[in-house]
Amino acid sequence: METFLIRALQLVMSLSLLVIIHEGGHFLFARLFKTRVEKFCLFFDPWFTLFKFKPKNSETEYGIGWLPLGGYVKIAGMIDESMDLEQMKQPMQPWEFRAKPAWQRLLIMVGGVLFNFLLALFIYSMILFTWGDEYIPVQKAPLGMDFNETAKAIGFQDGDILISADGVPFERYDGDLLTSIVDARQVSVLRNGKATSIYIPEDMMNRLLADSVRFASFRFPFVIDSVGVGRPAAIAGLQVGDSITHMDGKAIAYYDFKEEMLNRQKANASHEVNLTYVRNGVTDTLSITTDANYEIGVAARTATDKLLPVIHKKYSFLSSFPAGASLGIKTLKGYVGQMKYLFSKEGAKQLGGFGTIGSIFPATWDWYQFWYMTAFLSIILAFMNILPIPALDGGHVLFLIYEIIARRKPSDKFMEHAQMVGMFLLFALLIWANFNDILRYFF
Repeated sequence: METFLIRALQLVMSLSLLVIIHEGGHFLFARLFKTRVEKFCLFFDPWFTLFKFKPKNSETEYGIGWLPLGGYVKIAGMIDESMDLEQMKQPMQPWEFRAKPAWQRLLIMVGGVLFNFLLALFIYSMILFTWGDEYIPVQKAPLGMDFNETAKAIGFQDGDILISADGVPFERYDGDLLTSIVDARQVSVLRNGKATSIYIPEDMMNRLLADSVRFASFRFPFVIDSVGVGRPAAIAGLQVGDSITHMDGKAIAYYDFKEEMLNRQKANASHEVNLTYVRNGVTDTLSITTDANYEIGVAARTATDKLLPVIHKKYSFLSSFPAGASLGIKTLKGYVGQMKYLFSKEGAKQLGGFGTIGSIFPATWDWYQFWYMTAFLSIILAFMNILPIPALDGGHVLFLIYEIIARRKPSDKFMEHAQMVGMFLLFALLIWANFNDILRYFF
């Protein structure tokens, strides 16, 4: 329950910030062009509003709705989600949206998307300035990677070190690496010290989506954290800090050790094993006899990036801005590149609603992860809103571009119907995404 509440709080805080910034972009450009904004609402408020107030001499009422699915600004003289058609039947007033030149209306509509994108760049910059950047260089991972069954089916093997995709070297394990793999013709890996090529099928991403399991993960060394007194490991001479690298001549990593012992137990194999370990840079081998449960009485250090080579980058306040902008643009490109898979059968199944969004936040409070996820969601919100779908900002932008080119406005009746169709599509998408969450939770 505590985990749920922490994630829910982070989700609400993040979405609240993103909605305020998004609607603030529309509001700022509307006021810049002297367009009346009648209402600024965080969350939707059908039937009633949780809180509202209107400052003295202000044209705008500010409020908080009860339905946390977004928010809106009600701009006078505009067909939007409020569907205030009576206002559109009245004579046009100079402060209304419809009375403004097309280029001003265009800027008002893109204001929300622009502010969300700028917010993401700013957050990324401040993350880099505050915490810097850390990553594990995949080419220098000493034990390589563990791969899921889909990856193994096309030729990857546990322990492979990822080198390049179509000749382009890998740097870090992130979304870009996975995208470059699924879009590549061949991937080069280092296997047992030799370069090996793996050919990638065209439907690789669909296979991975159907698999729903992480493509790969780093193999961590088995480093002894504690040795039980009087247990086989202590008797044989193993010590805290020893790194076990081989069992009976076979290379092993963190997750392999227990699996190998379990396999021995199932096969009722010999209790005697030969372990190769590294101590203070010196490699040695010893023979050890396990107990009746095929255990040797050691605990390994938790698999964390501290057991692998990590590159740390620090940024000054000024240098963090170009680095943050680069990270934001890179994130946007990666997200746009993955959108094509949404229209596949497997991709549609992966679409998630608020449960999925909430699950990307950590189970314990972590400001770094909170801000990183908020920046990522801000990128997503900006991109999704600029899609040319009626009822979204992108739909209004599309009609405004048509007006600028054709030199005539679409009729109010057309805009009314387009808004209704767009809202229907959005609600259908929202229902489908959250239905997927329910299926994943129960099945």
